[in-house]
Amino acid sequence: MDPLFTETGLFLCLEGGEGAGKSTQAALLVEWLEGLGHPVLLTREPGGTDVGQVLRRIVLDHDTGVLSPRTEALIYAADKAEHVDRVVLPALADGTVVLTDRYVDSTLAYQGAGREIGVAELEAVARWATSELRPHLTIVLDIDPAIGHTRFEGADRIESEPLAFHQRVRQHFLDLAAVDPAHYLVVDAGRTPDEIHHEVRAAVEPWLAQVGAP
Repeated sequence: MDPLFTETGLFLCLEGGEGAGKSTQAALLVEWLEGLGHPVLLTREPGGTDVGQVLRRIVLDHDTGVLSPRTEALIYAADKAEHVDRVVLPALADGTVVLTDRYVDSTLAYQGAGREIGVAELEAVARWATSELRPHLTIVLDIDPAIGHTRFEGADRIESEPLAFHQRVRQHFLDLAAVDPAHYLVVDAGRTPDEIHHEVRAAVEPWLAQVGAP
């Protein structure tokens, strides 16, 4: 199946390792886009639907214990299928700017590179679950995992993985971005939030023609 870039709406994605500042940048980006008059939907994976919230608790809660890597990957795929069908595609059809905090690349980086599952076979599952829908632009907030992990407390199941796991995750995000620079922006997340935001804005602005004047 060929990659799908929708002709209606604008699909943006924030990716990156733990402590990269995705929540901060998402809030700043939404505020800017809404200030320009664009309808914006901020969502997330896992957890962007009612079903997704249940699945999120399963994969992130320490009480879940150890999961088979394949089981974990399939739970994330199920979350994505529900999210795309119920939330993302309908919003894009309405001409909305959809901003998701994580998408397929997180599955490829965390469950693929991190858990060391074959990325090619995992990608086939993740792309099938999302009907090959791709973001117009994916913004990768890049940070050294050793630094990122100093920025938060109360680590969940995934955040608690060893440093080597998160280093593999970081490298895979960078590898994905290098293959398709037309649809990726890699940002140094070690700078101030305002500096990062202005770089993100500059990259998003040309894509706003996709949704036209507000």
